[in-house]
Amino acid sequence: MEELRRAYSRLCKESGAEPQESVLQQLQELSRGRLDLATQSLTVDSCRALGKLLQKGSLLTELILSDCMLSEEGATLLLQGLCVNTVVRFLDLKGNNLRATGAEALGKLLRQNKSIQSLTLEWNSLGTWEEAFATFCGALAANSALRQLDLRNNQISHKGAEELALALKSNASLQQLDLRWNHIGLLGGRALVNCLPSNRTLWRLELAGNSIPGDVLRAVEQAMDHNQDRQTAFRENQARTHVLSKEVQHLREEKSKQFLDLMETIDRQREEMARSSRASAVRVGQLQEALDERHSVIKALKAKLQMAEAALALSEQKARDLGELLAAAEQERRSQAQRQAKEHRLEQQEAAERESKLLRDLSAANEKNLLLRNQVDELERKAKSQQEQLFLARQELSNTAAELKLRAVQAEERLELEKKRSRQSLEDSEHLRFTEVEHMTRHLEESERAMQERVQRLEAARLSLEEELSRAKAAALSERSQAEEELVKAKNQVRLEEQRLAHLEEKLRLLAQARDEAQSACLQQKQTVADAQARASQLGLQVEGLQRRLEELQQELRNKDQEKVAEVTRVRVELQEQKGRLKAELTAQEALKEKVAALERHLKVIASDHREALLDRESENASLREKLRLKEAEIARIRDEEAQRASFLQNAVLAYVQGSPLRTLSPQK
Repeated sequence: MEELRRAYSRLCKESGAEPQESVLQQLQELSRGRLDLATQSLTVDSCRALGKLLQKGSLLTELILSDCMLSEEGATLLLQGLCVNTVVRFLDLKGNNLRATGAEALGKLLRQNKSIQSLTLEWNSLGTWEEAFATFCGALAANSALRQLDLRNNQISHKGAEELALALKSNASLQQLDLRWNHIGLLGGRALVNCLPSNRTLWRLELAGNSIPGDVLRAVEQAMDHNQDRQTAFRENQARTHVLSKEVQHLREEKSKQFLDLMETIDRQREEMARSSRASAVRVGQLQEALDERHSVIKALKAKLQMAEAALALSEQKARDLGELLAAAEQERRSQAQRQAKEHRLEQQEAAERESKLLRDLSAANEKNLLLRNQVDELERKAKSQQEQLFLARQELSNTAAELKLRAVQAEERLELEKKRSRQSLEDSEHLRFTEVEHMTRHLEESERAMQERVQRLEAARLSLEEELSRAKAAALSERSQAEEELVKAKNQVRLEEQRLAHLEEKLRLLAQARDEAQSACLQQKQTVADAQARASQLGLQVEGLQRRLEELQQELRNKDQEKVAEVTRVRVELQEQKGRLKAELTAQEALKEKVAALERHLKVIASDHREALLDRESENASLREKLRLKEAEIARIRDEEAQRASFLQNAVLAYVQGSPLRTLSPQK
């Protein structure tokens, strides 16, 4: 901390200015890389020194500069220093009234800096200058490090919101954006809604206090929920993939270790058998001298060999059973693959049916729109006919005025008749207008109910698609569990093979013990060699037969060794085949994951199309209501004008009658 204080003081002195005591105190109290200069009035010289310090500072990770009354030059100097900084993660510039120059400097910072993850710009004026804010938005689009951005109370208009929308389409790192208490409005809200399908990283967007309609805010919330769900699913998939890769690596290590142990055991057995064969070759000469006394021993050996052959037959039967189990497992896997293919075809057919149903609904909505347009045209024709009737009434009134000038005696009676007629016509027209308006409102209510029912049906379709997606995920999990069960079965089979090898080793040990017993018996028979020499000449033929039998037994032992080696190689091949099947199952699981992702993308496309259709229908309903309101206002205006003209005509006729010389002949009203 003292090093930063000295560096700041040295930089201030080099620029010919005195260091600020408040800055020195904050540098002295620096803790955990957080420099808090909030509410400190920083001069331009201090900003220059701090900018140079930030270019080399390797301890600061958070920089708080809120409400510091920064000038345009001071803010530019500080941001220039941060452009080459690679340590600061959090930057707070709240309440500094940054404007055009500040917005351009911030844009340069976002283009060059690769470490800032959180940027707070609340209570500034960045949105007042549209060109500078567009530069800032362009830099935001190119930035790949920023995760959180606060733009509250920055006077951002709908044009600034459109620039932000363009930036969000290209940005792939921003996760939280706060735009509360600006002037975005309906157009800006729609621009932001249109850009959200292209952005998959933003999961929080605050738009309160911007005069945005509720439907746009709901669309934004839905998009944020989808992005949040997508990120959660992506993180879960990453974790599962990591766990699966670890499990596969562990299995590979275990298999390689077991294989090495098996090879070592086989090598040891081969060495022992080679040693035993050498020892037996050395002692064959000794055994030949005592073969006449070894008939019983040979019979015992024959019995033991028969037991070994039975054990080998049993092991071969077990191997065949294992082969049958493997074939059954392979058949079951094929059947599962066929079932999955059938389910996939059914899902594709259901998706095609849903798409055709949606297309039919859209065509029905278009027909309803055409019907509404025809009704509007009919209303316009009726309004034109009413205008023609009013024009005829005006002509009749002018004719009556001319007749009143010629016939002053009958003017008052004709005037009363005309008044009654005009009142009746106005009442009829008013009644007709009221009935037409009531019919139109009733029709609009029916159309709105129909649209609401269609929205409910589309929502039900969306729920059904989500259920299908959950079922697909459940199927993937079940397949994974089946793969794990098959892996456990393979492990059990390997364990059984190990037990069988241990059993064979035990048998070999018993054979070795029998051989040792035979060797001890040979030692005992050496004592009787002197007596056996007399009978050796007589039993020569028997010795030759026994030698041939011994050779046959040795050949059988060699055959057994070859069979054992073949069995070991077969076990190796089976292990390799199991590894290949496991790899194939892993690829199948990855294909299922890709299918689930494709279904999610298709569901999102359908949801976006549904939202656009709803927005279009709402805008059309609003336009129809506006046209109806304008027609009603025009009818009311025409009625007021006719009443005013009738009153003017009545006043003119009364004035004419009062000023006429024939007034004495007309009855008094």
